[in-house]
Order: sequence, then structure tokens, then C-alpha cells
Amino acid sequence: MRATLTEILAATKGSIIVSCQALPDEPMYCEEMSIMPFFANAAKQAGSKCIRTSSIRDVEAIKKITGLPVIGLVKRVVEGFDSYITPTMKEIDDLVDTDADIIALDCTMRKRGDGSTINEFISQIKKKYPDIVLMADISTAEEGINAANCGVNLVGTTLSGYTDYSPKTEGPDFELVQKLVSSLDIPVIAEGKIHTPEQAKKMLSLGAHAVVVGGAITRPLEIAQRFYNGIK
Repeated sequence: MRATLTEILAATKGSIIVSCQALPDEPMYCEEMSIMPFFANAAKQAGSKCIRTSSIRDVEAIKKITGLPVIGLVKRVVEGFDSYITPTMKEIDDLVDTDADIIALDCTMRKRGDGSTINEFISQIKKKYPDIVLMADISTAEEGINAANCGVNLVGTTLSGYTDYSPKTEGPDFELVQKLVSSLDIPVIAEGKIHTPEQAKKMLSLGAHAVVVGGAITRPLEIAQRFYNGIK
């Protein structure tokens, strides 16, 4: 069963959405059993009202164990596609079947191997699943505005710094969040390189509806590397 967008927005306003993800090449990935629900349960106990996760098995397991709404996505490299966050309709179909409450997808302007534009892809999704809630992962203000005009429900700054043409910063892209908040009538979700409570609080002060934090909470390798690099 899916939570409604209204319910999710009410629960997450001014708060933290914890991202619990582990890809097959990462230390916290276990082939036999997903351990992401344990991270998600810890996040729930800390106060999180929503979880962001990748892969069908983690969407299913986290929803079952925590009872929290989930922003679901599938990371898959597809030949000819520059994007890898929910790149094709197959991933959309799978996430719908597993009752992801919100589906996140790459809404950058990068190359799509099937020849479609992101605008056409969003239109296809909305025609097939008119009631599904979509979160656009973008890297620039222009992409966020475009996605909003295409009818997505939320815009997240997930990909800032991860496209060739977006600014490369060591920390969060505060400027992008500020631009989106002033330009859009839909919720802006701050995400990307948010490593401290102070940074999260600043994002909220700029008008972000909520803040997604992942690496600073649920990725021990990244956390450990940050400490080791910090003392060099």
C-alpha cells in the first residue's frame, strides 16, 4: 500500500529523509540478505518519516520492516544511456509493482539511448501511471524547472556535481536549492554532499521542503574515508 503525496509531505516537512543504499560493489552490500532495512530501522528510531533506497529488494524489505514510505529508484547502467537512476520504463514498471511510494528518476538533459527526450519519457510515464508520484533527480536549475513543467511532483538536487556541466563543489549546492525554491511551486528536496546537521539546517532555512542525507549516515566506508582524509 502506498502513502499519498500529501501524507508524505506532511510527515517530512522541515525534516530529514535518510537514504539507505548499497550497490553490489560496496562493502555494505550482501548478496544473501539485504542489510539496508536495519539502517532504515535505525533511521526510523532516530525520527525519519521517509526512506530513500535503490533496488527492488530494498524497497520491498524496507517498506515491510519499517512501515515507512519509500522513495524508490533502480540504479542500472543501460547501453546508450548517460543516466542510470531509473533510466527506462522497465525500472518504472518494477517500482510500481513493488509499491514504491515515490519513484525517483534521472531528469537531466543527458543522452537517452532510446532516442527519447526526458520530457517524452516523463510524458510516457504519466500516461501509463497517471497516479504515480515522481521525484526528479536533477543537476541544474534549468533541469529542475523543465522537470516541474513536465509534471513531476518533487525536484531533488541529487545530481548536482555529477554531470559534466554542473558545478563541482566539495560541499552541498546551496545556490541550486535557493534558485529552485524561488522558481518552483512544487517541493524542493535538498540532496547531495550534505555531511553535517548545520548544512542540513541551512538547506531548510533556504526553503528546502526536506533534506536527504545518505553518505553521512548510512555509508560506513565513506564516513571512515572522510575521517582519514581529514587528518592527512
